[in-house]
Amino acid sequence: MRKKESLSELAQSPAQTYILDVGTKGITGNLPGFLKNSEILIISIPPRLRKQSSENFVDRIKIIVPHIEQSGIKKVLFISSTSVYANDDSTVTEETFPMPETESGKQLLASENILKMNSHFQTTIIRFGGLIGPNRHPVTSLAGRKNLKDPQAPVNLIHLDDCIQIISSIIAQDKWAEIFNAVASFHPMKEIYYGQTARKIGLSEPYFNKAFPSRGKIVCSRKVQHVLNYRFIKGDLNSL
Repeated sequence: MRKKESLSELAQSPAQTYILDVGTKGITGNLPGFLKNSEILIISIPPRLRKQSSENFVDRIKIIVPHIEQSGIKKVLFISSTSVYANDDSTVTEETFPMPETESGKQLLASENILKMNSHFQTTIIRFGGLIGPNRHPVTSLAGRKNLKDPQAPVNLIHLDDCIQIISSIIAQDKWAEIFNAVASFHPMKEIYYGQTARKIGLSEPYFNKAFPSRGKIVCSRKVQHVLNYRFIKGDLNSL
């Protein structure tokens, strides 16, 4: 974690906590101590490229890699995103060639490749969809906004409970050097889903621009269900 304020959230847990800040020019904090005696490293660092367009997420991953090598960790789990796939109106699987369209997606894909090609450890990549969780829903940032794009594009979302259980399943079943899409099999159109959700929780409806064709994709998560024998806990996101 990056902030001292966040430590209080873990104060009641048995976890040993470290304050780390991984920047593009170096790392603040005791990363070697954090990695010491660990067998598995989970990397979940939001790129935050929308707010800091000059930030280079790939450089941050490059800075971490030598520390992983020196630590002796042999298994890495990298949290990526479905933004590595193009919005080409297709159904994408892990076999689909990724063609990211956003800067965030491009840097995530480059980071995936850096970790995958490293021979010192095995990397499994999870490409999560949009996150839903306690006090977190994409509609809160869309409520009341106008002129939004792609009203007929399908949503690709996942609940936090499923994120945690999928990560746990990969570790428990020792599934390394793999790529998994992780999205609920729930793909209504954005305009319908976000409109209904906004009304249900008392927010202003978002308004989409229908003047241009919608572009999107359906992300298929069959592999995570078949390889991990996983059943989604929150598969029907309408019920949330």
